[in-house]
Amino acid sequence: MTACRIGIVEDHTVVITGLRQLLDGEPGLDIVAAAPTVGELLDTGQGIDMAILDLRLPDGSSPAANVADLHAAGITRVLVFTSGEEPYLVRTAARAGVLGVVNKAERDAVIVDAIRTACRGEMVRSLDWAMAVDGDTEFTAAALSPRQREVLSLYASGESAARVAALTELSTDTVNDYLGRIRQKYAELGRPASTKTDLYRRALEDGWLPFPRRRRK
Repeated sequence: MTACRIGIVEDHTVVITGLRQLLDGEPGLDIVAAAPTVGELLDTGQGIDMAILDLRLPDGSSPAANVADLHAAGITRVLVFTSGEEPYLVRTAARAGVLGVVNKAERDAVIVDAIRTACRGEMVRSLDWAMAVDGDTEFTAAALSPRQREVLSLYASGESAARVAALTELSTDTVNDYLGRIRQKYAELGRPASTKTDLYRRALEDGWLPFPRRRRK
């Protein structure tokens, strides 16, 4: 039987080491590469059949973008390996077309079984996966115009309304009007955004902002 060649996208050495030890001696499962970002994994040039993907990476990339890049490179079997990040990260990955989600705190046997299942190209059933899929039925991204997305991205990333106005060549009143409409759209979807922090979260959830960079350890 040909071994499944596995690539790991993870920036914590201890996690990579743990996976190597876990799969050492497991027939048919061969870790051939590991890197802190998808781009660096693809740059290794290794033939990879299945990727194990962490959700929060040091380059600030989103799960959707990472899954898309892996799929574009021909790696269509992707398993999310998570330590229980924010639900929207799991939901974003689920919507992007991963095979499943497994928690890093799971028992060794469960993790190995999930990896084997993903290597076969089959869906991995787990509580984290079920919660992501179930939650997705109640999630609707806000339909924002390109101008509204621009205003939201700038404002939610920390700019003041006056600064957003200067950057977009709009009046401050117009920027505030845009922000009011944006808040209304989110409220109508049952995703209130009354504060600037709320708007930041909504911008992350809908993909209008890059995910925060995580410091390498």
